[in-house]
Amino acid sequence: MSLKILQFGATGQLAREMLVRAGPGVEITALSRVEVDLTNPDAIARAIGEAGETDLVLNAAAYTAVDKAEAEPDVAYAVNAWAPAAMAKACQARGLPLLHISTDMVFSGDKAGPYLETDAPAPLHVYGASKLVGEQAVLSACDRALVMRVSWLFSAYGQNFLQMMLRLAKTQPVLKVVADQRACPTASGDLAAFILSQGERLAKAPAGAREWGLLHVVNSGVASRYEMAQAIFTQTQPEGPPAMEPVPTSAFPTPARRALNAVLDTSRMQEVFSLQLRPWQEALEDVVAELMAQKETA
Repeated sequence: MSLKILQFGATGQLAREMLVRAGPGVEITALSRVEVDLTNPDAIARAIGEAGETDLVLNAAAYTAVDKAEAEPDVAYAVNAWAPAAMAKACQARGLPLLHISTDMVFSGDKAGPYLETDAPAPLHVYGASKLVGEQAVLSACDRALVMRVSWLFSAYGQNFLQMMLRLAKTQPVLKVVADQRACPTASGDLAAFILSQGERLAKAPAGAREWGLLHVVNSGVASRYEMAQAIFTQTQPEGPPAMEPVPTSAFPTPARRALNAVLDTSRMQEVFSLQLRPWQEALEDVVAELMAQKETA
C-alpha cells in the first residue's frame, strides 16, 4: 500500500496514534498548530493547496475544552467549524478526499436508544454546536468527505478519562464517578487503525460513493463513566481498586450540560465497511498494557 496523508494535528490522541501506527508505505505529514494556525482559514487553504503529492487529508485537530468553550465561543467555532470548512473547500479545489473527526456531543441525549447517523442533532452546548456546524460545512463543501463521529476517546497519550482516573486515584480517598452518563468508550488507536485500514479505499472512492457522509466509529459495547472506571482499576490495580462512589451528573455542575445518552449505533459502519471495532474492554487492556510498558521504560 502506498498512501500519502496530510494530517492536521500532531500531538492529540488520534494524531499521535496515526503516526505510531502508520506502517510501511504510509507517509503522514502532520501539521501542528505552530505550523498552521487553525484560526486562520487562509493559512489552512494554503497548506492544502501547496502540499505535495497527497492522497487524502485528515483533520485530527479540534478545540476540545468542552466547558471552556462556553466562555470562548469564538475560538471554539474558529477551530471546530470555520477551520474544517476551509479544509473542505481547499480539498474540493484539489479533488482530495477529507476525513474529519466529530463527536457524539452533537446529540442531546434525549433518545432512549443508540443514535443513528440519520437522527437529528441537538447539541446542548457551544462545543457540540461548533462541531455540528463543522460537520455540516465539511459535507456541503466537499463531495468526497467522511465525517466520523467518535465517543469517549482514550489512549496512552494526552488527556482523557483513563489518565484522569489514574491520576485522581493517587490523591482522592474516595473517587466520585458519574454513573448516569452512557456511551461507547473508544480507543484512539482503534480509530487510527480503522482510518489506516481504509485509507487506500477512501483515496480511490469517487464522489457519490457510499463511503462518504456521516459515520459512527466507536468500539463495541456501552458503559457508564462509573463502569469504565471500574474496568480501569480492575486492570491497573489487581490488588484492589480505590474506594469509589457512583454519583449522578448533577453532583458535578459544569458550564456545559452533558448528555446522559451518547451511545452511537454502528450499523452503517458494518454495512459499508464490513467492520465492527472490538469491544472497548479489550481495547482498554491493550492501552493499559502500553501504559505499564511506558512506566517500566521511563
